[in-house]
Amino acid sequence: MHDTFKNANDAFHDLYWRIVRDGVDFAGTKALFNVGFEIQYPAANAIVDSKIKRNWSLEYANAEWQWYLSGDRNIAKLGELYGKVPAIWERMADEQGNVNSNYGYQWKRGYNHKSQLDYVIELLNDNPETRQAAISIYDGKEHPDYKTDTPCTYAIQFTVLDNKLNMSVVMRSNDLWYGFCNDQYQFSNLQLLVAQRTGYDVGTYYHFAHNLHLYNDKLPEQEEMMYHL
Repeated sequence: MHDTFKNANDAFHDLYWRIVRDGVDFAGTKALFNVGFEIQYPAANAIVDSKIKRNWSLEYANAEWQWYLSGDRNIAKLGELYGKVPAIWERMADEQGNVNSNYGYQWKRGYNHKSQLDYVIELLNDNPETRQAAISIYDGKEHPDYKTDTPCTYAIQFTVLDNKLNMSVVMRSNDLWYGFCNDQYQFSNLQLLVAQRTGYDVGTYYHFAHNLHLYNDKLPEQEEMMYHL
């Protein structure tokens, strides 16, 4: 599938019911495979639903963004910014409190004191037609480090078309309820940041997940399911 949505909220609602309707049972989830879609206005990244009761928190999403910007992958930093550490991050952290899924830590990694993010910005400034403006996150060569936390995102790539900065995110696994709602906020903010630092207008955000899923405890009650389906 390849759909186009105006904003992240529209994508969340549509994909939620699509997973409920068409998803297959897979490892304690309902899952769809090889799902790709485009968000036309990445800056419209708030999840403001009223029917599914996601109760998405802009305050938390902003704290996570500031944590990513810090490049500090220790969950104690998130605790400072948000006032507490969500349980999901406590479960993912190693004995030192570090995680691999702080994507800001990942895009600040690099070579010879130049981060991946700096390299991407340099490429885009030097050559608007570059096909190399990519940030890698999941790395199979680092699998021994993934004992407690395996990054869900493979890579992020930027392309300039008609003076607009488009972004593509490719994920190996994406939980729609927690993962997509918060991840898309961080990725779209990254797109805005790169656009600001390169001078391009903001284009579209393409999101691809090999496995897009809902955990079974986030599926609707049978009565609600029958009403919507």
